[in-house]
Amino acid sequence: MSSSTGTDLAVAKPAGESYAWHTLEAERATDVLQSDRTSGLTSSEVNERLQRYGFNELQETGGRSGWEILLDQFKNIMLLMLIAVAVVSAILDVFGTKQPGEIPFKDALAIGVVVVLNGLLGYIQESRAEKALAALKGLSSPKVRVLRDGKTVEVDSKELVPGDVMLLEAGVKVSADGRLLEVANLQIREAALTGEAHAVNKQATLQLADDTVLGDRVNMVYEGTEVVQGRGTVLVTGTGMDTELGKIATALQSVEAEPTPLQKRMALLGNTLVTGAMILVLLVVGLGMLHTPTMSNFENLVKVSLSMAVAVVPEGLPAVITVTLALGTQRMVRRNALIRKLPAVETLGSVTTICSDKTGTLTQNKMVVQAVATASNSLRVTGEGYDPIGEFRHQDRVVSAQDQPELQALLLACVLCNDAILQRDKGEWAILGDPTEGSLLSLAGKAGLEKDQQSSWFPRAAEFPFSSERKRMSVMVAGKEQNNRHGLSLTPYPLPLTPYLMFTKGSPELTLERCTHIQTGDRIEPLTNELRLNILDRNNQYASKGLRVLGFAYKAIASIPPEGSEETSENDLTWLGLVGMLDAPRPEVREAVAKCRTAGIRPVMITGDHQLTAQAVAEDLGIAHPGDLVLTGRELEKLSMAELEAHVDRVSVYARVSPEHKLQIVQALQHQNQIVAMTGDGVNDAPALKQADIGVAMGITGTDVSKEASDMVLLDDNFSTIVSATEEGRVVYINIRRFIRYILGSNLGEVLTIASAPLLGLGGVPLSPLQILWMNLVTDGIPALALAVEPGRPIVMQQPPKNPKENIFARGLGSYMIRIGIILAIVTILLMVWAYHHSQAVQGGGLDADRWKTMVFTTLCLAQMGHAIAIRSNTRLAIQVDPFSNPYILISVVVTTMLQLLLIYVPPLRSFFSTYYIPPIELLICFGFSSLVFVWIELEKLFIRWQRSRQHS
Repeated sequence: MSSSTGTDLAVAKPAGESYAWHTLEAERATDVLQSDRTSGLTSSEVNERLQRYGFNELQETGGRSGWEILLDQFKNIMLLMLIAVAVVSAILDVFGTKQPGEIPFKDALAIGVVVVLNGLLGYIQESRAEKALAALKGLSSPKVRVLRDGKTVEVDSKELVPGDVMLLEAGVKVSADGRLLEVANLQIREAALTGEAHAVNKQATLQLADDTVLGDRVNMVYEGTEVVQGRGTVLVTGTGMDTELGKIATALQSVEAEPTPLQKRMALLGNTLVTGAMILVLLVVGLGMLHTPTMSNFENLVKVSLSMAVAVVPEGLPAVITVTLALGTQRMVRRNALIRKLPAVETLGSVTTICSDKTGTLTQNKMVVQAVATASNSLRVTGEGYDPIGEFRHQDRVVSAQDQPELQALLLACVLCNDAILQRDKGEWAILGDPTEGSLLSLAGKAGLEKDQQSSWFPRAAEFPFSSERKRMSVMVAGKEQNNRHGLSLTPYPLPLTPYLMFTKGSPELTLERCTHIQTGDRIEPLTNELRLNILDRNNQYASKGLRVLGFAYKAIASIPPEGSEETSENDLTWLGLVGMLDAPRPEVREAVAKCRTAGIRPVMITGDHQLTAQAVAEDLGIAHPGDLVLTGRELEKLSMAELEAHVDRVSVYARVSPEHKLQIVQALQHQNQIVAMTGDGVNDAPALKQADIGVAMGITGTDVSKEASDMVLLDDNFSTIVSATEEGRVVYINIRRFIRYILGSNLGEVLTIASAPLLGLGGVPLSPLQILWMNLVTDGIPALALAVEPGRPIVMQQPPKNPKENIFARGLGSYMIRIGIILAIVTILLMVWAYHHSQAVQGGGLDADRWKTMVFTTLCLAQMGHAIAIRSNTRLAIQVDPFSNPYILISVVVTTMLQLLLIYVPPLRSFFSTYYIPPIELLICFGFSSLVFVWIELEKLFIRWQRSRQHS
């Protein structure tokens, strides 16, 4: 019985922090936790430890509430300026002079509506609650069997405490971390934590080194993993947040969301525009008051300033960007990429590094035999996946298995010493059972050996199951003597005439130790030391290429050996050969990796698999080259963050890594100013997925935890889909820059036009805030949406990614905006001066002297229509661009023009928007002036082409 006296180890601090439990003997671990392996804890000890440790459940740290997220939206500097404009506008409506029939507060209300809509748009994007922690909680089993007070009882898993003795059996989920005390053929699938699909054979008697990585700790079990077969007794060492799953939850909640490149650029844009607007407002008000220092002029200048402030803010931009990103997500879904967070669409276009897991993403997650070695030959095996179609090749010469007796015997062993089933399902070959055994059936099928037929000829009589201590399994089948009695002729196989045959497969080294002879052709010869060394050398060659190697042997037996006689029965075997297999790379990934290289994106492999295997696959795919540095989990643990940052630019393969390592690698890359996409499918990947600029989860094999932490889900688990999504992201970013140029050029033109009116001595404000909102939301917004679906050009993936730190005005956008804004302003100001004097001279007959303002309003709107048509290409003339490649442009131009005319010629709209009727001839003059902007942009293209032709010549 355990005692509550003695050293208070486990009660002083969290058990997981006190000891590296995998380094302790089972008895020592039991003593440290003051438990008893035969009777467990007493009820009083359980209650005491529950008080000390708390319940065995994951705890959630506080995040932003919905109200906090909503309020944060209104801290945007452009929205703050609009709020100030709305307040000042309302004050002027209360205390200032009003025009007869003017609707009060309409400008303030319109601006208020725009502010609220923009705030709600941002809230909707950010308020999606993270459910990763909830998914983590779902990994634990609700009930667990334990020893308490000397009895086996079933308790809620949340009541487990360090020191409990937990009982495991096939099919249950592990509810806490623990040190194994006893095992009986225990296999646990740890894919949720390590990412590797193979079940791990557990051993209780081992003591491991302190730096043993998580995937190699065979004497431990971890919460959230699943028992595949066997039984085990476990000493609970960690519960709740002190488990490996708890560490992941802590890491997941400690990762702070970084703003995306687009969000950073939009913040810079807002600061620049608001600063520029404030400077311009001060200049206009200051110069205006110097010219006419009266109160009425001050009121007029304030109205001008309000209009300028509204003109500066691209109110429609957030909505256009949101719709553009949403349309991008639809296109990406068609390419098997599901976007969970809208900003990820644009961020994909800025990705500079893709960190990918190996299994299932770069590879097929199907073991495929690559090589076979018998006494006489080393053969290369061709074929894809589990399809039993392929060839055996020796030095590029096809070899017939029927002409190779020793190969026939080896393939027969592959079929008979096998528990998997190879079947055709919906036109594809699939495996029921272990993928390794499935690959052996596929290999035999390439030589015409089918399991059903061979099993009927050689029915299984008994077996010695695989054990982690022996690292092999054996089956006993009816031999030729038995079959001859039933009239079967099995001459193709060079097997002795005997009642039974025993076939063995397993670790090449350990199986070879049990062999005394070797099958050479149709003869059995003694196994010399020279032959042993040759076999081991071949095994090492295969392993160095990253192959998983199995050894096969057999022997003739007169009777079925008794159960439990493995050690004595698996002796004096005849060696058949080696089989080397690999989780083969996806065929399309090589092209995708090459495409990454061309696009200036560096692919990096981060895997829990062994170093040699990872390196072989990486070199095969072009991710790494022979001799490249490979870092393992153990080596990573010895590096500081600064040292890791110094290495990350040179390392393309990381092997045997743990969850913490993945997170550190992503952080180190980000510290080197890289935009990182990180793939993952397991629970262990969630913190790194959340930390990465683009977290990419697997849709087929991915856990709910990884999907909830991700920005994007691959519906086909394929690396090449990431590359396709990156291409789509680049197109989206190009289009965003295109319509930002379009919108900001217009805004600058509006601001300069408004600012010039008082300086030129024209009476009143040419544009009201409501009219400017109309232009920014409708006449700019609708064509901008059409520009958002502009198709990408083939060269988009032949260029390096843009500098993640470049501001929104980089690469000519700022100069274009200023240049076109000035041209638009000059054209409009010329029209405004003429229209002002013309309207003063021509009055009466229903024509208002203030209709010059409507002509200015109309000219600005119509000029943007020509701008939208011209901006589709930077160098090709509008007549050279296929209008049907994006028909939405022409549709948006026609619709927007019609809407603008409605504001002039429909009385209710005219009254609300404070416009005036203008006669057709004056409307034509507006069309004429506005077309000059289109002509200017087209002339710029001709000038650029002329310049380039001169440079080339």
